[in-house]
Formats: sequence, structure tokens, C-alpha cells
Amino acid sequence: MKTGNAPKGKIEDKVLKEKRGAFVTLKVNDQLRGCIGYPLPCKPLWETISDVAISAATQDFRFESITLEELPDTKIEISVLSLPKPIKDAKEIEVGKHGIIISKGPCKGLLLPQVPLEWKWDLETYLSHGCLKA
Repeated sequence: MKTGNAPKGKIEDKVLKEKRGAFVTLKVNDQLRGCIGYPLPCKPLWETISDVAISAATQDFRFESITLEELPDTKIEISVLSLPKPIKDAKEIEVGKHGIIISKGPCKGLLLPQVPLEWKWDLETYLSHGCLKA
């Protein structure tokens, strides 16, 4: 954060070299302060996490940027995504296990699997909020 650049290093773990989608959620004192991600794989996982962590801290339009003073109280949650797959029946969705992407035309709404647990939503409420987001 001090330099605006991601740290450099050698990546040895093969999982971190795989192209994966991921989101980084930041909370300061249990209050959401940023959540940004790539739903689809476009870069190696290590690079995706680096990019979206910086973006979540500095570019989530809903919040002011995280300050250096807030860092000690910041919780970082990383969600690594599998490839999305279409389903035929909403009953296939397991609340708390599956994230959702709702699409209508060019609009999409994505909710991570932990969201309905945090808000104590049932499946119908989860889907409704996904539709509203889209």
C-alpha cells in the first residue's frame, strides 16, 4: 500500500499458477470496506489475488480507500472460485456452499456463498437478492 505496487517474489505452488477467478473481501472492525474480484479465470491465481486485493482496498466505489492506520484492524477474506456452471433447477443450489450468478441479458448479479449465511437467507431470499443485484 505504501508504494502502490504489488510485492515481487517467486511463485512455486502450482495451484497459485492456475488461472482461477477469485474475490477479496475486506472488513474493518467487522464492517465491509471493500469487495472486488474476477468471477472468471483470466490470470494465474496469485496475480488475480494480488490485483483484486489492491482494488478492494483502493477502488471499491462504495467506500473510501483503506488507510494504513486501518490495516491492523482489517480482516482479509479470499474466495477462490470454481468455474460457474448452469443449473436446471434452483434446488441444486446449496446455500452456504454455492455462489450464484444470475443473468438477464447483459446484466449479471454475483453473490458469493458466504453472503446468505451472513444475512441468514434461505434459498428463495438468496436468489431474490441475486436477481436484484443483476
